[in-house]
Amino acid sequence: MTSTWTWSGVRSWIVHGYTATGAVLALLIVLAAVDGDVARALWLGLAALVIDGTDGMLARRFGVKERLPWFDGALLDNIVDYLTYVFAPVVLLLQTGYLPDGTTGTVVAVLPLVASSYQFCRVDAKTDDHFFLGFPSYWNVVAFYAIAMDLSAQVTSAIIVVCALLVLVPVGYIYPSRMTVLRTPTLVLSAVWMVLYAVITAQLPSPDPWVIAASLAYIAYYCGLSLYLEARRRRAVGPRPVLEGV
Repeated sequence: MTSTWTWSGVRSWIVHGYTATGAVLALLIVLAAVDGDVARALWLGLAALVIDGTDGMLARRFGVKERLPWFDGALLDNIVDYLTYVFAPVVLLLQTGYLPDGTTGTVVAVLPLVASSYQFCRVDAKTDDHFFLGFPSYWNVVAFYAIAMDLSAQVTSAIIVVCALLVLVPVGYIYPSRMTVLRTPTLVLSAVWMVLYAVITAQLPSPDPWVIAASLAYIAYYCGLSLYLEARRRRAVGPRPVLEGV
């Protein structure tokens, strides 16, 4: 076992620490939500996206798993992802009026929490061929567009219900940083989307509709490519099994 205090060991801890900063960002997003500061919450959400989009590549680049085999970096990543992609965005929507008042809003808010808890506990949530199985709990993206487009509580609720159901549908969604087909253009477009995210956030409360449309074009690309690659995979190896327990 590699010593923790060699340079490679220390570097591995730095990478894990980098991942763990996402948990701090999740707390700050919740605090911004309580304060009603949606712009601050979205900026923090963008920082969390950048960290999540780069920490895995850093971990693979520096062989973190081999150098600290007794520390479960994948579990750490899942904990942080649940906080930043699921819990904090749901609190943001609930606290800032993008979900209905009272019991109805609470029930709607519970749906992503429960659906994603189920998904995060599945051993095949990230498949061996680098797909997310079922809607990949991008509740931060749902919250971003609800705020950017100033959607009504009813429309936001409908989107949440549909996406929560899609968590249970065994369709593969691309994992941009791990995919092998069209990886480079997908990563470039993902980076462009983050830039558009920043522009939209800077323009709140009245972002340019054309900038929003441009960012939605990436969402269409992501979903379209996911469906195409999933269909190609099914033709090659057969359909995915129905999710157990559903």
